[in-house]
Amino acid sequence: MLWYPEELDALFIKLLKHAIRPIIIGGYVRDFLLGIPSKDIDIELYGIDSYKELETLLEEFGSVNSVGKSFGICKLQLSAFEIDFSFPRLDSKIGLGHRGFSVQIDTELDFTTASRRRDFTINAIGFDVEKKVFLDPFHGQKYLQKKVLNAVDENTFIQDPLRVLRAVQMHARFAMQISPSLLALCQKMILDGVLQELPKERIFEEMRKLFFLAPQISIGFILLEKLGSFTFFTPLGKLNHEQKQKIYFALDKFAQVQKESNKTNTSIMFALVCYYFSPPQIEEFLAHFTNDIKLIKKVSLLVAHKESLNIYEWSDYDLYHLATQINVREYLFFLSLFEKKSENLRQIEQIYKRAESLKILEHKMPNLLQGKDLIQLGLKPSQAFTKILETSYQAQMQGKITTQEEALTYCKKNLMS
Repeated sequence: MLWYPEELDALFIKLLKHAIRPIIIGGYVRDFLLGIPSKDIDIELYGIDSYKELETLLEEFGSVNSVGKSFGICKLQLSAFEIDFSFPRLDSKIGLGHRGFSVQIDTELDFTTASRRRDFTINAIGFDVEKKVFLDPFHGQKYLQKKVLNAVDENTFIQDPLRVLRAVQMHARFAMQISPSLLALCQKMILDGVLQELPKERIFEEMRKLFFLAPQISIGFILLEKLGSFTFFTPLGKLNHEQKQKIYFALDKFAQVQKESNKTNTSIMFALVCYYFSPPQIEEFLAHFTNDIKLIKKVSLLVAHKESLNIYEWSDYDLYHLATQINVREYLFFLSLFEKKSENLRQIEQIYKRAESLKILEHKMPNLLQGKDLIQLGLKPSQAFTKILETSYQAQMQGKITTQEEALTYCKKNLMS
């Protein structure tokens, strides 16, 4: 018996009264069988082919989102759960990429035929809400028990290039072995250049799942290399064995201790992978995933400062100056992930405490002298403003200035002559 939120019972009763047969399918069923909590529920509806009728039926239960209408998908937010309703359909490949499909909705399809378009057998297990039974035409439960990832149908699998990356992240997330046939299929797809068909935002999303959901991220990267995808994800193929091992150690350590926001995590995770890359190589690698200039800059800064801790003794000025260039908390966290030696970790912890006492963990020290102060001193806005403010700030970081009054006096005495 599959557990689902009791709030769905009233909805199911209404659907059944309209001769609509709901079947819960996909990741929610898989995660339930694996003992993993999930708030995303996919429901396939048999006996209805009108999107408008479905919207009308669902309106009383919550906010209906029509974002997936072109694929026959209707989203409903119900309490803490996000429900995706879809119609049984047949997909035909007509173009490149994961969206190059012609979608033919056919509510008369039997469950086995409708499920043949799905990627993996473990995602093709259904639960018939009315009969209270699992539907498993492709033996997904058996593969779950054996912890083996296998394609439902090789002919339909190859139509969607994104499935190669899904195989990688699911292999790492669920510690499932890739079947020999699926391994060979993915290798051939990569050799045929299918990854080049994918938009970078879709590649990015699958990598995020690997980064944030896999308990051992290195497993995914090892499979990526085995599949031959390092020839696509340049310049990963230029890393030597020792470099890859150090990066994998850091990635897996991060998976165990990540505590920051996903936005912060994203930049740190990519910085870990890019640890040995030059600035041009960082841009080359990140170009596979994003055009986000801020993310690229943040990753580049983290990598650029990776050797900074080699300074044998840090002054307050060193820390103040570091904070003008980078988020100190994120930077120290990034460096700690590569460390195995306790003495180096203690050094990082000491620097963290000093930065915390100086109140520069998240932001640089505020400048005591502002442009408005210079105007009040009788100066007119000019290019000299920047020079004066920079010089004043340097004096502040060196401890020569500690109050705004001292900053004004310093400016009058040293910068306005």
